[in-house]
Amino acid sequence: MSYIMVDVEADGPIPGDYSIVSFGAMIVEPSLRRTFYAQLKPVSEKWIPEALQVSGFTREETLGFEDPLVVMEKFAVWMESESAGKPCFISDNNGFDWQFINWYFHHFCGKNPFGYTSSNLGSLYKGLVKDTFVNFKHLRRTEHTHHALEDVRGNAEALLQLKQDFGLKIRLE
Repeated sequence: MSYIMVDVEADGPIPGDYSIVSFGAMIVEPSLRRTFYAQLKPVSEKWIPEALQVSGFTREETLGFEDPLVVMEKFAVWMESESAGKPCFISDNNGFDWQFINWYFHHFCGKNPFGYTSSNLGSLYKGLVKDTFVNFKHLRRTEHTHHALEDVRGNAEALLQLKQDFGLKIRLE
């Protein structure tokens, strides 16, 4: 089983009505070298300018991005080749990131290689320190920029820090 940290940038709050702009994924391991990054063409005519602005792309740029079917198939192949067993989805905000990745996999590929579950990094940290009023973000080394691959790296760094500093029992490659 491999933990795969995922981060999604989107042009709105829900999949289907709105689109993934880009996403990054990384096998959580000490080297943090196995990554996947994609920019996706919109699946909808709807988009919220303020949401898109967070990603740093214009609508015109996104219209030239890669076909989502091709991207999701490539992502599934990448996970199959890089994951030791069943991949485990984890993200900073799995309520947001998971809904998009799950919808895109089911819509374009007919199934989600992650299955039906995901984990939330923030909730994991809150449980470890026994305080629901704190967050883990100070454990990131890579700056949070809303570039999906940089953000996923920072989150993976934080998960590795939880293992090192708090003795989190987690099997990493």
